[in-house]
Amino acid sequence: MNLHMPHCRTHQRSTNHQKMERQNQSSSLTCENLPSFLSSFVDTFVDFSVSGLFLPQQQQIPQQPLQTHYPSPNRLVAIGDLHGDLEKSKQAFRLAGLIDGSDRWCGGSTTVVQIGDVLDRGGEELKILYFLEKLKREAVKSGGQLITLNGNHEIMNIEGDFRYVTKKALEEFDVWAYWYDIGNKMKSLCHGLEIPKNPFHGIPPSFHRVPEEFSHSIRARIAALRPDGPISRRFLANNLTVLVVGDSVFVHGGLLEKHVDYGLQRINDEVRDWINGLMGQRAPEYCRGRNAVVWLRKFSDEFAKNCDCSLLEHVLATIPGAKRMIMGHTIQEIGINGACDNRAIRIDVGMSKGCINGLPEVLEIDRNSGLRVLTSNPMYQNKNQYAQTKEGLGLLIPEHGPKQVEVKA
Repeated sequence: MNLHMPHCRTHQRSTNHQKMERQNQSSSLTCENLPSFLSSFVDTFVDFSVSGLFLPQQQQIPQQPLQTHYPSPNRLVAIGDLHGDLEKSKQAFRLAGLIDGSDRWCGGSTTVVQIGDVLDRGGEELKILYFLEKLKREAVKSGGQLITLNGNHEIMNIEGDFRYVTKKALEEFDVWAYWYDIGNKMKSLCHGLEIPKNPFHGIPPSFHRVPEEFSHSIRARIAALRPDGPISRRFLANNLTVLVVGDSVFVHGGLLEKHVDYGLQRINDEVRDWINGLMGQRAPEYCRGRNAVVWLRKFSDEFAKNCDCSLLEHVLATIPGAKRMIMGHTIQEIGINGACDNRAIRIDVGMSKGCINGLPEVLEIDRNSGLRVLTSNPMYQNKNQYAQTKEGLGLLIPEHGPKQVEVKA
């Protein structure tokens, strides 16, 4: 029996060694061999903590070229400035029959354009960005699509101009920074993952004339939204700045001939490169100043007589097939309306409580029946049947009123 003891001890050592190897392999499966899975899990956890939405991380694919021109769909819906008001945003989508009572996409193959200005004036900016991202994914599965544009307030915030930020919005970005930091610490525990980039790198700890109580919130907002910031890169970089769908041109402020000559595709590509951190801190020149594509008001003055219709007609003539320009940016207290023989359609109704708390309205363009305004304004309750017979966006209210008005609660 003693003759077999060394063999048993050798066998035991071999067994223990195999167990240790299996444990090591199990450990490596957790980190080194599954980095993308773990990173995705952590990011999804952070997203849910910030937004309350479950958004599984999508597989990383090489950056695709932005699409500036789209064919005319059977149904096209345009939604104006949202400015940090999540509930009003949802009301606008419900008004157009795009989401159900559980906020899930039910718009089928509808193409939706949101004209920009999600940021500023309200306190639920991040929640809206996550909400729009969720709808984009759901729309594609149903054969529809949601296309989002950059407004002047997106450009301002990426540049670090926070003049119109609210206290509640700063708190929202504080929450984001807290959970984002926890996510980075979770990733740092796994040696198989790349060391997370510190989003606060290079940002000063305090700012001149900014109360100390807001310093961390400002730092968080800069970190999130500056060029190549986690939020700007994820939610804003793939926004378009100019869009053509069928015979409609969409832009937040307006286009001049020089912008068309410069190239609509070129503008979209360069703005994306800037947001991704490839072109310095300042926005491209055509995004800055009163004549910028996101700032122009030549065609959106609330008084139609003040719009430069001759200039607009000239600009549209330089874009093949274009019949109208659809814009946000300038609040229309009377609701969505048309000017210049409906070549200028203005869809910013100031619906956010941070603006004028306007009643939600959306523009619908149907391939067969043309343009109409879907509104929650009760003043049209008794005019609905009459309105269905009218032609042109300017007949119910002289120079301004919508064509067909569908009232929804």
